[in-house]
Amino acid sequence: MKKVVSISLFILGLLALNLNIMSAQNATITVAKTVELSADQVWEQIRIMDNIDKLSSLVATVEWTGPKDVGGSRVCKSGDGQGYFKENIVDFSDAERTYTYAVVEGVPTKKMVNNFKVVDMGYQKSLILWTSNFEFMQNPNMTEEQFRGFLSSSVDEMIKNTIALATKS
Repeated sequence: MKKVVSISLFILGLLALNLNIMSAQNATITVAKTVELSADQVWEQIRIMDNIDKLSSLVATVEWTGPKDVGGSRVCKSGDGQGYFKENIVDFSDAERTYTYAVVEGVPTKKMVNNFKVVDMGYQKSLILWTSNFEFMQNPNMTEEQFRGFLSSSVDEMIKNTIALATKS
């Protein structure tokens, strides 16, 4: 039995690695995290979509308009009131545990589209995969390298806080 479980975990690991590599090839940035929670537990938190203020220390308030699905929109504002970004939900699937959102205002990019996906790895494990595609716009406030670092650390924080919320529920 141990051998079957080990082989299954090895295959699941290869699947996760393959998903990460495929996403990394097609994305500007990819963040992947395997967690010791079921995909349903993780997705239950990620699919909320209007709780970014509970997931990110950089967001003080979230204003949601429209459906909690394709066509929904959120404006996330910083605590000092100086910064904000607006996102539109462009794809959503509970069945596939994924949603895609376009960032349409507030960042130094063009055509920014991000995606959260939760992959069931069995044995109460899941893979949280976040990808981002964008064209960086040169500006005096931030280099592209700084922006990439900012995005990666922001998503790491959101994933960490999502895991904490999923563990409590």
